[in-house]
Amino acid sequence: MREIQLLSAVALLEDITGQALQRGQVGTIVERLAPGVYEVEFSDDEGRTYASLPLRTDQLMKLRHEPSHQAA
Repeated sequence: MREIQLLSAVALLEDITGQALQRGQVGTIVERLAPGVYEVEFSDDEGRTYASLPLRTDQLMKLRHEPSHQAA
């Protein structure tokens, strides 16, 4: 997986049972800790952080809001 940019929206690809996080929960990349490792913050609809933890790129899917190419 390519480098994920800071403040990118990501979704979990697996449950993180120690943090009560489930596959599909959406978080935000807030820091790059090492190659392929990011601090991801999970917040509720009010903006309150309920979890923040280091995760590997293979545990994450970058969410996209625009198509990767222009329609012909």
